[in-house]
Amino acid sequence: YRIIVTITITMAAKIKLNLLLSSQPADFVAHIGGIYEKTPWIVEKFYNDNLSPTLDPAVVAATKDRISNVKILFDEIKHFINEGGRERQLELLKSHPDLCLKLDPPSSEKSIDASDTSSSGAITQESRQEQGRAGLSTLTSDERIKFHELNNKYKAKFQFPFILAVRNASKYTVLSALEGRVNSSIEEEIACALSQVDKIAWMRLLAKVDYAEGNNGHGGFLTCHVLDTANGTPASGMRIELYRYEDDGPERNGIRTQQRILIKSFVTNSDGRLNGPALAGTDFCEGQYEWVFYVGDYFAKYSLSRISGTPFLDVVPLRFGLDDPTEHYHVPLLASPWSYSTYRGS
Repeated sequence: YRIIVTITITMAAKIKLNLLLSSQPADFVAHIGGIYEKTPWIVEKFYNDNLSPTLDPAVVAATKDRISNVKILFDEIKHFINEGGRERQLELLKSHPDLCLKLDPPSSEKSIDASDTSSSGAITQESRQEQGRAGLSTLTSDERIKFHELNNKYKAKFQFPFILAVRNASKYTVLSALEGRVNSSIEEEIACALSQVDKIAWMRLLAKVDYAEGNNGHGGFLTCHVLDTANGTPASGMRIELYRYEDDGPERNGIRTQQRILIKSFVTNSDGRLNGPALAGTDFCEGQYEWVFYVGDYFAKYSLSRISGTPFLDVVPLRFGLDDPTEHYHVPLLASPWSYSTYRGS
């Protein structure tokens, strides 16, 4: 006989914003109390001041009307960190795990006692998942030595662990940020670390809270406009593709790779724009995306004297990130046969 055991791990479903705002105190904290590392008092304070059943019903109703999307909710919650005072801010910073927790020190440093500036050696599930995506386990020997030297210097100087919103960062991002920030002043680094804590909390909140029932998404959308700078006209008839990167590709060297997925294909209209948003409603969500502009095909329509046998610019990829699903992101392209530029518009 053969017994087959199947284990299914289900990620906690997102809660609708309106249902969250109507939750009882314990349920509210259980849903989002962990967005700030081991510091549920921030979410508890927000709830007690705005949604508690002990408040005037008119105050609670006004809060629910005012918080129409997840960004407004987050802005109001993070406000309590600024009001908490320096002592509580430092407690919050020290509650974060050291990025070195899962990284063995180089052999030359195994006897060095680098003080643990975090309040606890335990690491939350959220932090474990976020750090796992940074690829620190793939550090080379030289990179590992550099990382530990900088990290020990940082902790000795600031007395709290180095904090970086690493969900979409690589090991190179982490090393670069650590190298740059270790020379900051105390006040500069406290402000920078708190901003990173807010970024982490924002990403966690988005993973836990969905748009309100009856809404078609969070309200944000993506648009594009292509301008032909060589001829001073809109780039009409240019073919464009939009891709999304998903964190569910195959593992390589213990690191989960990204999968590039085609979302839509477009052709610009007479004004060089798309006929409506490229992404909107429930399709518009935070993540990493890529425009692919077929610039060479477009400029082939013009005089052959202006196009070489092998075009200098043929296909132009433009990778970008969407961080806030409540906002309008306008990501245009200004192009000639020899150059291109972009920016984030609105």
